[in-house]
Amino acid sequence: MAMTASTMMPLGTSAPDFKLKSTENQWVSLSDYQQAKALVVLFICNHCPYVIHIAPKLAEIAAEYQKQGVEFVAINSNDAEQYPADDFAHMQAEKAKRNYPFAYLFDETQDVAKAYDAACTPDIYVFDEQQKLVYRGQFDGTRPHRISSGNYDSEKNPATGEDLSAALDSILRGSKPSEPQLASIGCNIKWKAGNEPK
Repeated sequence: MAMTASTMMPLGTSAPDFKLKSTENQWVSLSDYQQAKALVVLFICNHCPYVIHIAPKLAEIAAEYQKQGVEFVAINSNDAEQYPADDFAHMQAEKAKRNYPFAYLFDETQDVAKAYDAACTPDIYVFDEQQKLVYRGQFDGTRPHRISSGNYDSEKNPATGEDLSAALDSILRGSKPSEPQLASIGCNIKWKAGNEPK
């Protein structure tokens, strides 16, 4: 696991387009979210301890804010050949296990991750009603607690989603999320050989 920080795409950037297959075998695109008061785009995966750490709270927050007109979509861009725990079948199982109330998409070519300049899992982007970037950064200040090599205690220092929630509350009030915004920290995206961004 290589600890990696998000690249912090410039605020005001238009959401890059995408059209990817969901775990329900449906095509999902950016245009499907045109009516959203805000759109949260998350780059996640199945096996990363940082994603596993936030997963329960992420599902809870998404369900809460979807009632207020905020949409969420998650994208897995990891190389599934080298990391079979992140393949499509495992994505389907992971969505069911976590009870994610949003589409979970597979970016097999990794082109969408490159378009978003995504670097880590989780990498989080929030776009406003015009699909302009108003927040990018951490879910909250908590991190998974390692108890031994490869093992983590998810009960200690549980995720709160504080930073993401604050950003969404600001948007719903009609204002912009505050700055500075702190970079997300997580596992690096598992790029296919020769496909790594420059």
